Amino acid sequence: MPKEPGIARYHYRGERFEILVDPEEAWRFKRGEPVSIEKVLITETIYKDARKGDKAPTSLLLKAFGTTDPYKIAEKILKEGEVPLTAEQKRRLIEEKRRAIISFISRNCIDPRTNAPIPPKRVEIALEEVKFNVDPFKDVEIQANEAIKALRKVLPLRVAKAIVEVHVPAAYVGRAYGPIEKFGKMLKSDWRRDGSWRCELEIPAGAQEALIARVNELTRGEGRVKILRVI
Repeated sequence: MPKEPGIARYHYRGERFEILVDPEEAWRFKRGEPVSIEKVLITETIYKDARKGDKAPTSLLLKAFGTTDPYKIAEKILKEGEVPLTAEQKRRLIEEKRRAIISFISRNCIDPRTNAPIPPKRVEIALEEVKFNVDPFKDVEIQANEAIKALRKVLPLRVAKAIVEVHVPAAYVGRAYGPIEKFGKMLKSDWRRDGSWRCELEIPAGAQEALIARVNELTRGEGRVKILRVI
């Protein structure tokens, strides 16, 4: 059974331009995946109104896009315009965004009563409890901050940072330095006479357990992580 085509739209100075697309391939292209424009387009025609079959005149295409090349025009429409979503695509996108929001909150927030990170599952349950609606197109960090405000009704939490000290034995510094440095903001970095490395990092408070696990993995359990304070 052939796919139902979707209509991607682009507006320019009061004019509307439309193209017929494969919804799945169009959204993959929009997300930056390696998809050829030929695979996205159902037809090379650029419309003013696709449902009526009203084609955009050449003069209008030149004014809006500076070209009549349908592929170049389609690329601009897909990148900067509105791309249709099937119900399944929207469901998947919402789920991806929801997982990203949960991860952000769990990584950046703690329970102020214990200074302990909040497990992702607890965040997920609380989001369901407050009936937080995820917008598939809205920035993760913006939505996460909105969710944090809503969650405070049912879950003690606050955004916090942790200052940690990490010690890596000489034998593991070469492979551990880069991954550990990426965990947060480097505050201090000291090389010891025995070749070992000690540093202080500022990390998201909820990332404490992840950092400990990573240091143990990189040093075969010989490295040390000390939580200095939570701020």
